[in-house]
Amino acid sequence: MLNKQFEEEQRHAGIGMTSARTRDRLIERLKQQGITSIATLEAIRNTPRHLFIEEAMAHKAYEDTALPIGFDQTISQPYTVARMTELLLEAGPLKTVLEVGTGSGYQTAVLAQLVNRIFSVERIGALHRRAALLLDQLKLHNVSLRHTDGNGGWPTSMKFDAIIVTAASTTLPKSLTNQLAKNGRLVIPVEQEGEQALCLVQRTESGFTQELIEPAHFVPMLRGVIE
Repeated sequence: MLNKQFEEEQRHAGIGMTSARTRDRLIERLKQQGITSIATLEAIRNTPRHLFIEEAMAHKAYEDTALPIGFDQTISQPYTVARMTELLLEAGPLKTVLEVGTGSGYQTAVLAQLVNRIFSVERIGALHRRAALLLDQLKLHNVSLRHTDGNGGWPTSMKFDAIIVTAASTTLPKSLTNQLAKNGRLVIPVEQEGEQALCLVQRTESGFTQELIEPAHFVPMLRGVIE
C-alpha cells in the first residue's frame, strides 16, 4: 500500500522533463509573457499538466504549447490558461465559476485551486469520464462535472460569478450571458471573419459590456453530445 502511494506521489510530482525545475521554467516564461497574477502562476506551478496528456507526450507537458488530447480536441497552451484565469480573477475572489468545455480537465484543475466551486460541462463522453477520474485522483473535490451540450450552460437556474468558455463561438450565447450574476465576468473566444480573439464580457446594472483582449486560437464550439 505504501509503495503504491509513493508511486502515485512520484507520478504527480513528475520526474525529468516533468519535474519541479521544468515547471519553474514554464512559470518564468509566463511571467515574461505578461502574466502577473501570483495566484494564477502558483496554481499552474502546482498543477501536474503531464497527467492531463498522453504519457508519450509527457516530455512536452511544460512547454508553452497546445497539445492534442484526442477527439480533435486540445489541451490549451499554459499561457492561454493563465491569461483566461487572470481575466476571471481581476475583479476579485470568485465563489462560483462555470466552465464550458472540460476537455482534459487541466483548466478545471487550475481554477479549482482558486475559486470556491467550479461547475464544468463537456459534450464528449470519453473526455468527461477521463477528466472526472483524474480530478478525483487529484482530490479536487470542489468540482462538479456534467456530460452535456455546453451551449446550454449549466442545466439549472443558478447564476455564476464567472464563466469561462474553452471553445470559439461566432456569437455570445444568450444561455451563458443569462447565467452570469450581477457584475459577473465571461471570458470567451469569439470568431468573426475567420479571426479569433478573447472577449471579456461583464454584466452591469444596465446590461453587458464587451472588450476584445487579444488574438486567440481555439477549436470551434459545437452542438450536440457524443457518448
